[in-house]
Amino acid sequence: MVSDNDSTASWKKLLIVRLGSMGDIVHTLTAATALRQAFPQALIGWVIEERWAELLCTLPTPRSGPPSPERPLVDKVHTVDTRRWRKAPFSTQTWEQMAAGLSELRAPDYEVAVDFQGAIRSSLIARWSGAAKTYGFMQPWENAASMLYSRRAIARGEHIVEQNLSLAEAVARMPLAVPRVQFPRSDAAERECECWLRQNGLGKFAVLNPGAGWGAKQWPAEYYGEVSRQLAADGVKSIINYGPGEEELARSVEEAARGGATGVSASLTRLISLTRRASLFVGGDTGPMHLAAALGVPVVAIFGPTNPARNGPFGTRSAVLRSPASSTSHKRVSAPDPGLLEISPAQVVSAARELLRGCGG
Repeated sequence: MVSDNDSTASWKKLLIVRLGSMGDIVHTLTAATALRQAFPQALIGWVIEERWAELLCTLPTPRSGPPSPERPLVDKVHTVDTRRWRKAPFSTQTWEQMAAGLSELRAPDYEVAVDFQGAIRSSLIARWSGAAKTYGFMQPWENAASMLYSRRAIARGEHIVEQNLSLAEAVARMPLAVPRVQFPRSDAAERECECWLRQNGLGKFAVLNPGAGWGAKQWPAEYYGEVSRQLAADGVKSIINYGPGEEELARSVEEAARGGATGVSASLTRLISLTRRASLFVGGDTGPMHLAAALGVPVVAIFGPTNPARNGPFGTRSAVLRSPASSTSHKRVSAPDPGLLEISPAQVVSAARELLRGCGG
């Protein structure tokens, strides 16, 4: 349902607003791909935080132009850096960057802007784009955002991917099939990935992701180490993916793995290349887990306070482990969720082996 009197929609210039974070952007890609398929001739732009732009476009590729394997979904990538701007809100440089970004955003003269984020700042960006129509959810993440939409849709579906698709259907004014998402592909990154895997003797491998957005979602490092040891005994070595600030966590997993795992910190482009070659992914409710699911990699998802019905792996073979002791909460608590700690390495290994058997492993 959408509060819109238009009987048809044939958009020629369409703007998507989803700034971050990694998992939320991945959850939006299905809806964005459906809009691309519904309006194949349209000019489609996307406003995104600079640090996540590689999810739409490889680094050496121009941010504007016809879609290509390096930028398969959108014609224009508009980047913002709200984290840096918040650190220096009154500096001349911040205001100059914001003014330049606004000018670039208005230049295409978008007809419609779709805010998949549902925050006040994202709804403001949608309005600042100059689009005649702005779409968003009837009940967005921040309620005040709804006042800035000219068209409001009721979210349908339990999973966030389904809800985002329902907003895309409101924009398209038609039912939309769930499409296969295409990620940017760099030939150079693909070659480097293949070379690195050969050099490290990694044929069949699992990606372990011990990091999490906050402590309550983080399964213990020693548990990941135990999982990697048992998988290595089955002939499946592990790669430990880690991001900035997670170096010590990765070292802890490596030590617990006793040679069964290797830590890797990769750019998003290289992480995409690496993940698409994995036989298995093991991790919590994080961006890399949602990336693996979108790439069709089997996933063992270890859940604590967040709800897997809404945020679980979507569109791939998966095993979701969650203790009945865990209750749904998005409070950024630093201590691990007690229910999460009840999930044992043996349970994770059992689920992993079942998925690997289904892949012929």
